[in-house]
Amino acid sequence: MPSKKALIRRPGPRLAEGLVTHIEREKIDVDLAVRQWEEYAAALREHGWETIEVDPAEDCPDSVFVEDTVVMYRNVALIARSGAESRRAETAGVEEAVARLGCSVNWIWDPGTLDGGDVLKVGDTIYVGRGGRTNAAGVQQLRAAFEPLGARVVAVPVSKVLHLKSSVTALPDGTVIGHIPKVDRPSLFPRFLSVPEESGSHVVLLGGGKLLMAASAPKTAELLADLGHEPVPVDISEFEKLEGCVTCLSVRLRELYA
Repeated sequence: MPSKKALIRRPGPRLAEGLVTHIEREKIDVDLAVRQWEEYAAALREHGWETIEVDPAEDCPDSVFVEDTVVMYRNVALIARSGAESRRAETAGVEEAVARLGCSVNWIWDPGTLDGGDVLKVGDTIYVGRGGRTNAAGVQQLRAAFEPLGARVVAVPVSKVLHLKSSVTALPDGTVIGHIPKVDRPSLFPRFLSVPEESGSHVVLLGGGKLLMAASAPKTAELLADLGHEPVPVDISEFEKLEGCVTCLSVRLRELYA
């Protein structure tokens, strides 16, 4: 039986100081962010996911974006090394959590940099965004970690957004979705569907055709529902102000076997 575990991490008191690179800074309501985070975690649980809370990293403003700290393939956890130096302290608690779950742990080493948000898995194909946070050495190290396990690693240029998964994610059938103005090279994906809203580019596959997505993308939700998927909207407005999206707030572990 595949597993349905999701690592999550509570927003810290310094959330409002989180990094922004491609958008204007806006005021963050930290209390509202905490409530939105709790609703996000509840939505995962309602759809059969066991949430595992990673120890908070209160000094790290961006630590709630737990996806950036690790990339999972099968039962192997590759601990990331962010291109943003201020985020590197976030990995310690995550490393502990995946080790406790019995994952085999590998690391990205200097000079490599890699953020988990730059990695999109579609079956055994792993797309990795080569952008502001992930460098060529990071891409090479990702290949070295996962190609021996049967993955095919495809590097994709990212220049218009922070991470690859800020521009594209994939539907259960493997179709990659994205908002064209934010996607560098749509032609690199064998099946690509353009969506009408930037925040509609991000879905988390909950299983059974259900897609966790931001409430800020109603037109995309309508499009996907019309294609036979079932959108599960959550309001993550405060995290969107920090370039966060639904994928960033958890790490889904689907291939841990008991």
